[in-house]
Amino acid sequence: MNLPKPLKLLVLVLLTAVAGGGIVACKRSSGQTNATASASPTPAAVSVSTTAAIVRQLPRYFEATGALAANQQTDVAPETSGKVAAVGVDIGSAVRRGQMIVRLENADFKDRVDQAQAQLDQAKATLDQNRAKIGLRPGQKFTPENVPEVRAASAALDLAERNLRRYEKLVESGDVSRAIYDQQKSQRDQMAEQYQALIHQAQQNYAAVANSQAAVDAAQTNLSLAKRNLTYTVVTAPMAGYVSDRPADIGEYISPQQKVATIVNLNPLRVRIDIPEQAIPQIRVGESVSLGVAAYPDRNFSGHVARVSPSVSTSSRTLTIEADVENPKAELKPGQFATVRILLPQSAPAVMVPQRAVRTISGSTYVFVIKNGFVQQRLVQTGQTEGDLVELKSGVAGDELIATSNVDQLSDGAAVRQ
Repeated sequence: MNLPKPLKLLVLVLLTAVAGGGIVACKRSSGQTNATASASPTPAAVSVSTTAAIVRQLPRYFEATGALAANQQTDVAPETSGKVAAVGVDIGSAVRRGQMIVRLENADFKDRVDQAQAQLDQAKATLDQNRAKIGLRPGQKFTPENVPEVRAASAALDLAERNLRRYEKLVESGDVSRAIYDQQKSQRDQMAEQYQALIHQAQQNYAAVANSQAAVDAAQTNLSLAKRNLTYTVVTAPMAGYVSDRPADIGEYISPQQKVATIVNLNPLRVRIDIPEQAIPQIRVGESVSLGVAAYPDRNFSGHVARVSPSVSTSSRTLTIEADVENPKAELKPGQFATVRILLPQSAPAVMVPQRAVRTISGSTYVFVIKNGFVQQRLVQTGQTEGDLVELKSGVAGDELIATSNVDQLSDGAAVRQ
């Protein structure tokens, strides 16, 4: 289009003015948007539940770790050699005292008992015969004069002595001749010799009785020994408990040096721990003990201090003590690792908060104290637990308000609403 020159200049001025206005408008719009984006919004307050830290008297205890051990344990071995004929227990079996563990083949031992019994019977028969020879009853004291033959000879000798004394008077009065007297004296002397011979014979017979009695005693000893060896073929438990090992099997030949089983008594168990030197005045025999193991995380087992070492270790400066722990159901096992708490006689005030109020961050423990609607993050040291409460040894005073919910959303200085 051909316009006059003045009109062309007017159109150019108008177009320039419109374009400049658009640019200014765009700049203003962009500036407002950037200003809006750079402004920081006010953070929202975190909703929390709170509770006041409480102060209460807390029983004190000393805590240490140790391994459980059987209070009694024994390896069972036979008293004689032989081949295993039967096995009565296995690993884990509960046994009572005197119960059979293994039995050895006993035929040879029974034969020895029978042989010893026959020898005893024969010795007793010989003893009875020798006693009968001298008229001696069992238990009667031996006196040679009580032997029937000796007693008869003694009576005859007495009669001969009386007759001789009578003949002496007759010889003196001349009523009998000296020859008759000498004959009577000769008879008396023969009877006296016979009497002494019978005494000697009775003593010899009594010696035979004594020898027979000794033979009976020896045979009785042999029989007792044979019977005892027969009982040794049955290996029994020396105490009640549980079988923790049983290496012997049927058909195996074993000797007195060879273990056939191991028996442990599981009630009570014992645990040995070391306590620091400064705690020595607080430990006494009979003090209560509480024990926990990983196998039963929600349970405690009770016991008491049973033994206290008389000396302190020079290397560790600790005192060794042993506690007996009741285990009537055999739930605890020797070798388990246990945490032992020894209840001390005194108690002390402690600041307690719910365990859910405690948070661990990078290995450090914190709670969040609420002051005027804002959070104060406090570094604390925890101590004993009692139910759902945990002791705070430092960082918090009694009655301070503690956050107990949404603690993972809290930080120092954060605003909160209850």
